[in-house]
Amino acid sequence: MNLAYLPSPSQGVWHLGPFPIRAYALCIIAGIFAGVWLTGRRWAARGGNRDHIADIALWAVPFGVLGGRLYHVITDPELYFAAGKQPIRALYIWDGGLGIPGAVALGAVGAWLGCRRRGIALADFADAAAPGLVLAQAIGRWGNYFNQELFGSPTHLPWALLIDPAHRPDTSPNVAFYHPTFLYESLWDLGVMALLLWLDRRYRPRRGRLFACYVLAYTAGRAWIEALRIDHANHFLGLRLNDWVSALLFAGALAYLIATHRRTGASTGASTSTSDTDSDGDGDGVSEAETDAPQAASPPDRDRNRDRDPTDK
Repeated sequence: MNLAYLPSPSQGVWHLGPFPIRAYALCIIAGIFAGVWLTGRRWAARGGNRDHIADIALWAVPFGVLGGRLYHVITDPELYFAAGKQPIRALYIWDGGLGIPGAVALGAVGAWLGCRRRGIALADFADAAAPGLVLAQAIGRWGNYFNQELFGSPTHLPWALLIDPAHRPDTSPNVAFYHPTFLYESLWDLGVMALLLWLDRRYRPRRGRLFACYVLAYTAGRAWIEALRIDHANHFLGLRLNDWVSALLFAGALAYLIATHRRTGASTGASTSTSDTDSDGDGDGVSEAETDAPQAASPPDRDRNRDRDPTDK
């Protein structure tokens, strides 16, 4: 027996009369609210209208939930449509099964629709939303803890997660302790959020480049976490499907950063001194052209107000 370990929750559902209150749903909702709150603060600090973020979220969140579920069902169809399975369970979101790549992809479509209604450039919104998005993921991952799912391989580490017999894999029914991969990913996401806030404060990346940094950092962590997980997953050429998706997204984000860096460098010209780059005269060593200020529809004085993001203290 492990002398130290993390216990699993005794239950993940509470009932208020006939209505079930599920911890998984509460974690997802809490993550959404935290992400919208942080994005709103960051957008307001950039000179935008904070109320617009809530309007965009009304489009992005439903699209994101739908995309997350579609990704899960499409990549693991045998869980619902194989012989002896119940296809109706594909609709049971509360049982778990929201794929983050699908949630981000379709959520971006919803965000684009919301941004279009407000006259906001999607790339500018994505940069403002990136830290809030990964914060939402960090909180939402705790829903897997309450469902006792998506844990890793057996381990005797002091932070091993105790899994109840009803939730253990068929291949190891007598093994009680497993890697808490939900916790690993949650902590990794918080680290990514801190990294993005630092990058934004230090370098002010714009035009989708901060969002690309989010994709790079998140998928790098997802790769090693996937290597620990033992839940059901389809494999291709020896790797879990999520590993291939992460690799493609990592490569795409890296290519975008390289391409936009070269394009920005070509348009601004190379320089080797502060006097060459500090063309806006504010003494920060960054030219006005290189800061890529948000192209939101409002307000017009956004380029004159470059106060530091109040969340980046």
